Amino acid sequence: MPAPASSSRVVRIGTRGSRLALHQAGLVADGLRASGGGAPAIVPISTAGDRDRRAPFAEIGGRGIFTKELETALLDGAVDVAVHSAKDLTTEDIPGLVLAAALPRADPRDAWCGPHRSLVDVPQGARVGTASVRRTAQLLSLRPDLRIEQLRGNVDTRLRKRIERGLAGVVLAACGLDRLGLAAEIGFRVDPAVMLPEAGQGFIVVQCRADDEALFAPLGEPAALAILAAERAAVALLDGGCQTPVAAHAEPADDGELWLRAWRAEPDGSAPRFAEGRGSDTAALAAAVAAGLATAGS
Repeated sequence: MPAPASSSRVVRIGTRGSRLALHQAGLVADGLRASGGGAPAIVPISTAGDRDRRAPFAEIGGRGIFTKELETALLDGAVDVAVHSAKDLTTEDIPGLVLAAALPRADPRDAWCGPHRSLVDVPQGARVGTASVRRTAQLLSLRPDLRIEQLRGNVDTRLRKRIERGLAGVVLAACGLDRLGLAAEIGFRVDPAVMLPEAGQGFIVVQCRADDEALFAPLGEPAALAILAAERAAVALLDGGCQTPVAAHAEPADDGELWLRAWRAEPDGSAPRFAEGRGSDTAALAAAVAAGLATAGS
């Protein structure tokens, strides 16, 4: 990985204040130190999603509730970069800001936290905790008997609430559990062929002002940004967000192209649709898959 020019500049890294977010910001800080890109200083910033941990996402403002304040801090010059879980970002471009880098992808799969070892093993009528409309729709599409309960909070909170409420399981991103050393909480990881992940799940992204893109781009991998771009483009075309059950997942194919899959359903899991495609042009690939999904089942 090429290193940016050595600098004694203090680079202010904006991040949410949760244990997972601070860990992720620390990974970016490590990259900065290793590359000579500046002396990092982590700046925790409270977001709307952090301040209200009870209301459904749609009531707070939908997608972007964990990123807007960080982006505002960037635009105002209060921080130099913002570190996000890519799945928290909106699909809209923010004027003046760019996604400069994406770190190598961690496990993108969803993880069932609870005593069971497969979805087949989960008892009929079991109570499951999640605040994600995508996960809710996918679970109900596969198992209409499950009783979904709204469950918000950071990773540690949701794991604790599973025990307190007597839930059969909670569904979280496997990457977050791995990063926090909580893989032992996972009963099973869900194959993407069963539950396609959220667009961007597993990626940590570095966002900065457009003028600073060249400085921070070496922190990530160009191939990772291309994969993320395909997923985000597909979701944007499908109007995906916190109120729409949409999933998109891309990965490299053997021939060097990208394999992109997308899924959509009604919030109750009914009318699920699926489409896939391969290509090297991320925008064209996303458009083709989105068009295929729009006509699937018709």
